[in-house]
Amino acid sequence: MTGGQGAFRRGIRIGVDVGTVRVGVARTDPDGVLAVPVATLARPKAVAAPRTDLDGVADLVAEYEPLEVVVGLPVALDGTEGPAAEAVRAWVTDLMAVLGNRGTAVPVRLVDERMTTAAAAKGLRAAGRDTRSSRAVVDQAAAVMIVQHALDAERAQGAPPGALVDTPEDTA
Repeated sequence: MTGGQGAFRRGIRIGVDVGTVRVGVARTDPDGVLAVPVATLARPKAVAAPRTDLDGVADLVAEYEPLEVVVGLPVALDGTEGPAAEAVRAWVTDLMAVLGNRGTAVPVRLVDERMTTAAAAKGLRAAGRDTRSSRAVVDQAAAVMIVQHALDAERAQGAPPGALVDTPEDTA
């Protein structure tokens, strides 16, 4: 593979598409070439409910031992961040706390996910899946697109895309 100035890092990455109802999860192969869907995790409806979505991602991190977790950051078409991006940033902070508490902390990277969910839904419709039957799958497909884009960008640029999230120090 050519095209980048730096070395491409081989290893598994986990991709995450955080939605208000579900979290889609994908992973790459060990060579970091191809992304595949893994799971769709339900988000808890009640604020005080157990965070099974965070636990599910943490379980997958423990199972696959990835180089990093790549989380899609929903930004507006003009590049600004709104309430959805703020919610994803809060979710990532919670995930990092769960991973740290389990002793399975790995780097978490936020990457621009503009239009991935819409593109995933369009692709599933083109493949003959109706919207109702593909709700759970569209989140996985969006996660695949997020982590595949990150792989392709790293290969082309020689450096991982997006922003590495610092360990939360000032969380209340």
